[in-house]
Amino acid sequence: MQINLPFLKRRKPAAPEAGRRSPTVPDGERVYAIGDVHGCADELATLLDMITKDHEARGPAKLTVIFLGDLVNRGPDSARAVRLVRDLLASGTGRLIKGNHEEIFVSAARGHRQAVRTLLRNGGRATLTSFGIAEDDIDRGSYGDLSEILKRDIPREDISLLDAGEDKIAIGDYLFVHAGVRPGISIAHQESSDLRWIREEFVESDKDHGALIVHGHTICESVDRRRNRIGIDTGAYRSGVLTAIGLESDQQWFLATTPDRSSGHSDPELACSADSLGAV
Repeated sequence: MQINLPFLKRRKPAAPEAGRRSPTVPDGERVYAIGDVHGCADELATLLDMITKDHEARGPAKLTVIFLGDLVNRGPDSARAVRLVRDLLASGTGRLIKGNHEEIFVSAARGHRQAVRTLLRNGGRATLTSFGIAEDDIDRGSYGDLSEILKRDIPREDISLLDAGEDKIAIGDYLFVHAGVRPGISIAHQESSDLRWIREEFVESDKDHGALIVHGHTICESVDRRRNRIGIDTGAYRSGVLTAIGLESDQQWFLATTPDRSSGHSDPELACSADSLGAV
């Protein structure tokens, strides 16, 4: 079932340039990519169910579900979000890209004090409580004390899973990354740090990157569909809207969750910019 929401109708799909063919994925394949989850496990479970139904309705095809990174931080249940992704990866259907928030969380969970500080400044408290760490333990003592608690209490299999996320995934004419690519640099020579952290230089560029880039990281109020990229981070932890793009042959479509007014999501007007904390 394809879900069409009003907020996804605000921007008309960009028409292919004259003489330029539409991007494609290989015959017999169907790909879904999911934007930044940020601990919104309920929304992720709903979207995965929508993807299952949509995939079944469209008929047989090889299915790949790509998570664009930032599974953790800010939202209420990062631990459950990680479990949902682990199950899909174990099935052979899912693939995970490592986002900048995975980078921070993995470093903190391995005992790096400065990373613990960065984690707490960027929505890490909700992540730690979702993994069973008491708020009193978060509030008392030093960053060093908390780093030892993380090393002890965060499951190592979860850290290994997040750390093993891919930098980029190429399928057909598409390249899937977390944040973007460095304009003017070939895909083969992109730095991992740019793939996870770049923002303005990428989203403001109209260069041809050698593939159509599908990315998250930069929040927009709706799908940000451009000639050279498609941004699908619709700020789930703030809006309640978690978005996926579906791709088959030369087709593109979108699925998204509906904001739950009872969940505390504020559904603000989100500009295409860094999130409200500004840093990461």
